[in-house]
Amino acid sequence: MFEIDPRYLEGQPVLDRLSSVLRKGTVPHAFLFTGTDGTGKTTAATMFAMAANCRRLTAGTGDTFGNRLLFAARCTCRSCNRIREELHPDIHRITPSGTFIRIDRIRELGHALSMKPYEARVRVVIIEQSQAMNPEAANALLKMLEEPPVRTVLILTAAEPSELLPTIRSRCQTIRFSPLSRPVLAALLAERHDIPAEEAAILAALSGGLSGPDEKETPRERLRRLRWLVRVMTEIIDPARPAPGTAFLMAFSERLARERDHLTTSLNLIKIWLRDLIVVRHAPDRILLSVWRDQLRQLAGTVSIERLLSNIDAIEAAQKGLRSNANVRLTLDVLSLRLTTE
Repeated sequence: MFEIDPRYLEGQPVLDRLSSVLRKGTVPHAFLFTGTDGTGKTTAATMFAMAANCRRLTAGTGDTFGNRLLFAARCTCRSCNRIREELHPDIHRITPSGTFIRIDRIRELGHALSMKPYEARVRVVIIEQSQAMNPEAANALLKMLEEPPVRTVLILTAAEPSELLPTIRSRCQTIRFSPLSRPVLAALLAERHDIPAEEAAILAALSGGLSGPDEKETPRERLRRLRWLVRVMTEIIDPARPAPGTAFLMAFSERLARERDHLTTSLNLIKIWLRDLIVVRHAPDRILLSVWRDQLRQLAGTVSIERLLSNIDAIEAAQKGLRSNANVRLTLDVLSLRLTTE
């Protein structure tokens, strides 16, 4: 079941904009929802699919129901329930398989869209992390956007519009999602996941305003991952410790590769930790990982800024390679070795 919590979209004017589109019946054939991961793009896309097909809502009924997406999020009609339970035959979701969305998945979608919708007023396709499409998949999707299927709306999500082909962007109506404020997100995380306020505040700061529904792991799992990464990275760069051997580094890269679904998150968390090691020297109140403030101060005094910047460059080079379909394990092996470079 896809969990709908409209509070994660608190303050997002896009809800009113999408509701107005549905009320007027002027729905474009494709949207591009942009914004950092976790700002509620997938939740809003699901709410849009529900509102477009809600049996209690019809086009042109004015403002009787208020915001249509919020109404649908609470609705228990058959259509809304089936979409919420991910059982509706006309609501399609596409997510990356590993690092990429490949052409076979887009071809399968094209075959499904070549037929008329089974029961939906508006068939909705949600392509999450659409920037993960490889070139072949992107070109196949472009053909669908050029000849939109009947009664179908495609909703693509991506962090930045620039991550997609200009020809795809030009055929979509772009809607930007803004991050939640840290206090609001921290309160939601603490309440929803029953975690201490201090840990919720760390997660809120880490995410830079990212919310929960678009994430692949729970906040508790995120914290466990963060603690593991901090422990390993401390072993790697702390000059007071013995230099890690090749076996240690290869075990590190092997685990990163094995947990591929969380690879993007892991690399970003490492960059945040390295960033805090630089910031804590000059503005300790601006660090994100406040729970490790004392450790960061101590370690920052022994590691040069040049070394930290070099490590950040190494991670960004690895991320660029992974986006270009480089061999995952080889890329991570090289990264692990580069992290030890003075």
